[in-house]
Amino acid sequence: MSDTTIAVAQQKTSDQTTVDTAVAELCESSPRLTRCSLENRIQLAHECIRGVESVATEWVESACLAKGIPHDSPARSEEITTGPVSVLRYLRLFIDSLQAIQRVGQPQLPGPTREEQGQTIVPIFPTQSLYDRLLFNPMKAETWLEPSVSPDQIFGDNISIVSGESSTKGQVCVVLGAGNVSAIPATDALTKILQDNCVVLLKMNPVNAYLGTIFERSLAALIKAGFLRIIYGAAETGRYAVGHDRVDEVHITGSIDTHDAIVWGPRESQAQRKAANQRVLEKRVTSELGNVSPWIITPGNYSDAQLRFQAENITASITNNASFNCIATKLLITWERCPHRAKLLELIENTLQTIPPRVAYYPGAMERFTRFAEQTPTDHHLPWTLRKNISIEYAPHLFNEESFVCVCGEVRIDAESPEQFVQRAAEFANDRIWGTLAAAITVAPNLKNSATIHEAIRKLHYGTVGVNQWPAVSYALMSPPWGGYPGSTLTDVESGIGWVHNTYLLDRPQKTVLVCPLTMSPKPMWFSTHRRPEAVAWKLFDLYCQPRLSRLPGLLLQSLRG
Repeated sequence: MSDTTIAVAQQKTSDQTTVDTAVAELCESSPRLTRCSLENRIQLAHECIRGVESVATEWVESACLAKGIPHDSPARSEEITTGPVSVLRYLRLFIDSLQAIQRVGQPQLPGPTREEQGQTIVPIFPTQSLYDRLLFNPMKAETWLEPSVSPDQIFGDNISIVSGESSTKGQVCVVLGAGNVSAIPATDALTKILQDNCVVLLKMNPVNAYLGTIFERSLAALIKAGFLRIIYGAAETGRYAVGHDRVDEVHITGSIDTHDAIVWGPRESQAQRKAANQRVLEKRVTSELGNVSPWIITPGNYSDAQLRFQAENITASITNNASFNCIATKLLITWERCPHRAKLLELIENTLQTIPPRVAYYPGAMERFTRFAEQTPTDHHLPWTLRKNISIEYAPHLFNEESFVCVCGEVRIDAESPEQFVQRAAEFANDRIWGTLAAAITVAPNLKNSATIHEAIRKLHYGTVGVNQWPAVSYALMSPPWGGYPGSTLTDVESGIGWVHNTYLLDRPQKTVLVCPLTMSPKPMWFSTHRRPEAVAWKLFDLYCQPRLSRLPGLLLQSLRG
């Protein structure tokens, strides 16, 4: 796809007649979706897999071109793994769950559930797939359900919904697609259609509108069935679509500012409307709205190898996708008295210096960088910036607003002991930092099994908690539910309401805890310092297209060479 083609796609606008026609067609198809059987959903998912396979190369090349990623850049792997690979993984896992329902009546979990302090905890990764256990060992994840969910009701009504046996009326949902990560609009739409029985009007974000024609081909089976329509345009098109009298609900992945403008109207009247609970959009609205993502560094007895690995881990969380991620690390929380703090920060800074700066492709990045970094950029290749020892009094916006640019801060908290620091850091993350999407915590070896750490993880009010790992990995795994911690309202929405992915169809998730050791081998392919990430990514793509044991040796070989 050429520069001209991408520019034309980004300027493309669907007029009101096009939107009206698309909504009418979706309304006509909605009853058929609610009656769609397990077998039909499996067939649709398989057809989407073949569609993704047919466009993957063009998908990746278009994204790299639009984001200014050179042909020899390791960053190309990001567009493979957070594009077609993520969509394929979602489809494969969803098929596995539907086939398990056909065999035994419910999704087949990878292990037994357990109860802890009145909560049901469900293992969700690694899945039962041999490939997961070989490729991602020893990474593990569990989803904690809300206390009201009993062990014998962990799926709620979700099985009847995907079986075509629910009496629930079908809904028309407008999905406002994210502009940064290409798998987001696709998997948001897939979740709504295949799991929630919502026919979807997907509005492409102008930033990545060039993906629209690629989605039209890769998801052609859903379009042919009448379950998906794709439209284009900026805010005006979005306002018309979400306000359409035949649209029932809205899902948005984007900024809180966009969310509040949709729900509460213009900024100057939002406070008054919120106080009076006078919404301008009286529809169900679900969302994922980002985060000032914190990473807590607990003090303790680290080896040099463990510090280096965690420094690379944190670096990857800052540099991935040029830091235009809702889950990019934005705030390191360290102990004032930690003897390893200076060494870790030095390692992070040194690693950042080895990563070439990226094109600031996302609109408004230059202005945001100037504000959050407090320096004026010289060109559109923004420097990775770590602001050490900041305070909430001096720079409150680094704590209260998601910068969505390549600036990360470090805040130091004093405490009398490592255990007290852990407690205070968790409270600080909950109470003083904006957002509820995800948080990370690096756990020192001497604290690994401590009650203090376990209690901190329990108390962190985030939809995903990564232990020794970047929580964004949980997004890519697809079996975990992805969304903000429950309890937000439209008045105070924080990181959003509702969940996507969740291929095990769990009812009312509260949080997912992703656990990894302090070091992993071979080096994870999402690390910015990996030497062969694109080769690994394409091998992974081949595996998800056609899962075969014969594809594993080549994938493992490329991984070992990283």
